[in-house]
Amino acid sequence: MQLSATPYEERLTAPRSWWFISFLVGVSFALILLPFGTLPMLGGLVGGTAAAAVMASSYGSPRIRVVGDSLIAGEAKIPVSALGPSEILDPEEARAWRTYKADVRAFLLLRSYIPRALRVEVTDPEDPTPYLYLSTREPEALAAAIEAAKSSTKA
Repeated sequence: MQLSATPYEERLTAPRSWWFISFLVGVSFALILLPFGTLPMLGGLVGGTAAAAVMASSYGSPRIRVVGDSLIAGEAKIPVSALGPSEILDPEEARAWRTYKADVRAFLLLRSYIPRALRVEVTDPEDPTPYLYLSTREPEALAAAIEAAKSSTKA
């Protein structure tokens, strides 16, 4: 397997504020369990914080990678030869493609806390997916990596 000229990897991690909210969930559990004593209260604090942190971490775990001749976005693995042109979406245009411009057949790797995105057309005639919508903090770098991978597979 040949590596792309411009490798790319990004994890769509949850924002820092979500970790503070996880702590507040733990405090809420502690307050609920306060009438039952100190140990249940501490258990609620630790257990509630841990459960909320696991949820925040799992929601922010998807990765977008360009490896060799493939784009891996979350659970999807697509050869770059099946991809067409890319469109970098600013926050306003990204919101439009998440809502009224969206196609139900499209593959969406969507994270609401990431305002920008990349829309990549799928040109494979046997694939019913019209495009990929990928939330990304660096759409320019992702588009460049996809183009570099396309050109290295043609060579």
